[in-house]
Amino acid sequence: MDCHRKTFLLKFLCVAFLLNYSNVGFVDAATNIGLNYGLLGDNLPPPSEVINLYKSLSVTNIRIFDTTTDVLNAFRGNRDIGVMVGVKNQDLEALSVSEDAVNTWFVTNIEPYLADVNITFIAVGNEVIPGEIGSYVLPVMKSLTNIVKSRSLPILISTTVAMTNLGQSYPPSAGDFMPQAREQLTPVLKFLSQTNTPILVNIYPYFAYAADPINIQLDYAIFNTNKVVVQDGPLGYTNMFDVIFDAFVWAMEKEGVKDLPMVVTETGWPSAGNGNLTTPDIASIYNTNFVKHVESGKGTPKRPKSGISGFLFATFNENQKPAGTEQNFGLYNPTDMKPIYKMF
Repeated sequence: MDCHRKTFLLKFLCVAFLLNYSNVGFVDAATNIGLNYGLLGDNLPPPSEVINLYKSLSVTNIRIFDTTTDVLNAFRGNRDIGVMVGVKNQDLEALSVSEDAVNTWFVTNIEPYLADVNITFIAVGNEVIPGEIGSYVLPVMKSLTNIVKSRSLPILISTTVAMTNLGQSYPPSAGDFMPQAREQLTPVLKFLSQTNTPILVNIYPYFAYAADPINIQLDYAIFNTNKVVVQDGPLGYTNMFDVIFDAFVWAMEKEGVKDLPMVVTETGWPSAGNGNLTTPDIASIYNTNFVKHVESGKGTPKRPKSGISGFLFATFNENQKPAGTEQNFGLYNPTDMKPIYKMF
């Protein structure tokens, strides 16, 4: 392992993503960074080599998007790495029919790994609320929650949502869910509040910036200014990430859900694919500053005493994703496992 690769992420990935299961709850630590491990590429290194990379960087939390056998088998014996797995979107409808169906899925996809893989979360669907299959999420979540509780397993059950749930997001205090999101998401949030489990959110300032680069300041979008850009009553915002995060918090509160933890399951910036809006330098600045923001433990203006936990997206560039920026969110080249750009 060359020094360049080892030091690339070691500084900030050596911190632990702390989960306290003694009260079936979530303890938000001040510095929590994990990595997304996607598989939509035909030139990705073998899972065993990827895990060796994570171990060399002291990465302690990984998110995968399903329960791929080869990947989970590679994690066997590496219980120092927490793994978030997912229920595939296309499986939700069939699983929502009964708890027996969910139990069969659990026995097939989770139970074989319980002894030697540290599965920390099961995310029920990825960005399906709001939408045609969004209503299937809550029944599956409830069934999985019953299953893990009946077995006294330290696995948290949640779902991952995008910021498209917000019908209004500016200023943050005006944050409000769109009608379909209110119908599908609010019951999920109330259930998570009962189980004291975080909602999983994907937050990408890049997409908002790319949609209006003339009127949105780049430095504001990439955490690169200390100047207050958005003043919302007594709360001042220097970066777009906090604005989006807090808009979601405000929207939850308007539905009667207060103090529910949020884990950022995806954030990042593409290093190519959209001209001068997506360069390695900009991607490096965003990801570096996001990590510094998390490490500061300061939280957001709305939640200043609650540190942020998050997963950077993603480990590798994935060439089977749609052409353009989607193929260029990776921190590493898959062919040689070298960093695409330096951080810090």
